[in-house]
Amino acid sequence: MKAIVSLNSGSSSIKFALYALDGGTPHLSAGGKIDAIGIAPHLLASTNDGKILLDRDWPNGEAMTHAELLENLFQWSAEHLDGCEILGIGHRVVHGGTKFAEPRLVDENLLEELQTLCPLAPLHQPHNLAAIRAIRLLQPDLPQVACFDTAFHHGKPDLASRLALPRSLHEQGIRRYGFHGLSYEHIACQLREVDSSLAHGRVIAAHLGNGASLCAMQGGRSVDTTMGFTALDGLMMGTRSGSIDPGVILHLQNQMGMSASEVEQLLYRQSGLLGVSGISGDMRTLSDSPAPEAKEAIALFTWYAAREAGGLVSSLGGLDGLVFTAGIGENNANVRSRICRRLEWLGLAIDERANTANEAIISAPDSRVKILVIPANEERMIASHTLQFVGNQCP
Repeated sequence: MKAIVSLNSGSSSIKFALYALDGGTPHLSAGGKIDAIGIAPHLLASTNDGKILLDRDWPNGEAMTHAELLENLFQWSAEHLDGCEILGIGHRVVHGGTKFAEPRLVDENLLEELQTLCPLAPLHQPHNLAAIRAIRLLQPDLPQVACFDTAFHHGKPDLASRLALPRSLHEQGIRRYGFHGLSYEHIACQLREVDSSLAHGRVIAAHLGNGASLCAMQGGRSVDTTMGFTALDGLMMGTRSGSIDPGVILHLQNQMGMSASEVEQLLYRQSGLLGVSGISGDMRTLSDSPAPEAKEAIALFTWYAAREAGGLVSSLGGLDGLVFTAGIGENNANVRSRICRRLEWLGLAIDERANTANEAIISAPDSRVKILVIPANEERMIASHTLQFVGNQCP
């Protein structure tokens, strides 16, 4: 069996998916995740039909690096995936800067260029690149493909890319990029399959997870998005603040004496749902909590999402569809309902029964805006892009 692997390496987890190639078309065969990296790593792998292939813990593995864990994963795959030939590995790389608008085959020159973008995505980019380097050491001849989260937004209008800063800074790359592009690309592809008329219309896709953003799409192309120069911008998130008055940053540094690194820690890791609630950055935990602080954090999260959605309607000149995706978007009916109720002025009408049942279409029959729930599948997009580079090796 010939196959492609999709890999998404983050700060505390590594997600992977194995796509078998049947006649050149990728089909999900197995997948899994290594989580709690830096604490007590846990590897769980299963087949597409739910059969557990491996369930392993490293209770004293707090010092294990991503490279060491990937080596364990490769060793396991060699022992248990007998007869499986990996043709290539595709990686989610968060930032492609101004230059990379489509996937690229990895070489040393590309790695050096992507390394310079690490300050723009400090939570993600270093770990994305560390995984690529680790695999180059383990299997130097194995093709690897970098798939960029910023690429989907490259075609958006120039105005949607500008910040109100001196032109010289814009020319140096200080501009609004947008992220979660692989997720939004998947949504655009799915819409073409499930609702071709809506796919050509004006749609807001809401990628709501620990990281959260919205994307305004027209005809399946990005028009505007809430994340900007970094993945810190826009919506309130699990531990990230989202949009914030720049004067707050100046106050924290000039009046409260915080260093740049302390401010970075505050905005990326101590804010958002965690900061407001003081309890957790996990929406599931907050939804189960009776604490008023938890309820306030959820209310603020949905307020931010509806507020930003209203702004994107202006960028689109109207709205035909709203699509929820990612962990919170796919699974939290209360969050979806709160956001939709705040957007009723646009003609949205949610079917609460369908919403509670997590159905694919949750808009009421009389809703002027169609409301859908589409599961995220960034891994499938990565596999499809990787296939473009190794497809000539398929049977």
